[in-house]
Amino acid sequence: MSGTGTRTAGTGAAGPRTVTVIGPGTIGLGWIALFLGHGLRVRVNSRRADAPRIVAEALDLFTPYLPEGTADPAGFADRLEFEPDVERAVADADVVVENAPENLALKQELFELIGKAAPVRTLILSSTSTLNPDDMGARMADSSRLVVGHPFNPPHVVPLVEVVAGGRTSPDAVREAVEFFESVGRVPVVLRKPVLAFAANRLQSALLRESVHLVREGVVSLEELDRVVTHSIGLRWATVGPFLAFHLGGGHGGLRKWLGTLGSGLERGWEELGRPAMDEATVTSLIEQAEAAYGTRSYEEWVRVRDARQTAILRSLAAVDGDES
Repeated sequence: MSGTGTRTAGTGAAGPRTVTVIGPGTIGLGWIALFLGHGLRVRVNSRRADAPRIVAEALDLFTPYLPEGTADPAGFADRLEFEPDVERAVADADVVVENAPENLALKQELFELIGKAAPVRTLILSSTSTLNPDDMGARMADSSRLVVGHPFNPPHVVPLVEVVAGGRTSPDAVREAVEFFESVGRVPVVLRKPVLAFAANRLQSALLRESVHLVREGVVSLEELDRVVTHSIGLRWATVGPFLAFHLGGGHGGLRKWLGTLGSGLERGWEELGRPAMDEATVTSLIEQAEAAYGTRSYEEWVRVRDARQTAILRSLAAVDGDES
């Protein structure tokens, strides 16, 4: 996770590469911190008058948890600028990273503007968690350079970026997207085919559905469910994925043995999983339990806890992996 090499990737004879970040929302703010930390020049596109304050507060909150070896925060201000006009914001950008709300019509209008105003060489990325590049770029004269780069929140800490191409996406654009995300210390995974909600969120949704079911049925409380995950499968999945975990669960026989014994009843078990109704009573109960369990700390305090813990895990894993290499 060292940023030393990635700062070099972000600079050249003409100075730092310019990345335009459209939309300083939750994801956009994480990107801004990450890109600044890797030596890039960041131009923030937002029509909000208080955008500089929002970004400054986010940098104060996020900077302590950037990967080790990234740039000195004292120099961030020299490489940060704000431009409320979309066309001016992308006019000389090397990379554009869009983080607008999940509204297809809005994104189509936005990418039409970007396609006309950005240089032909510009890599155009969307952080969308649900939409297909072909649909978002339907109004572009050339959408071949539009690629989905879906991060997992918070993007300045969690390494995964799902790279998704459309039928009109250029293979060169996909390659450039992978190289760009690797240059800022992320772990890009190219999906072999587009699927609704992509891969990581589908996995998260499956676990969330059963989590709601178990809480709704009174098996555990909301807070207890979180403890179950963080002290078991969450810990396991931070080190090995589901398939490697079960491959190891089969002992010397690996996944072949596990599927032939313990895994033989998987389908019967799946039939028992819940399908909770998200009715008013369920929603109210979840909100009340969450506020009772976690309402004693502010959003900023919980963000620091989350990022500190996740950063500690990443640094520990990097140290272990370094010892094994």
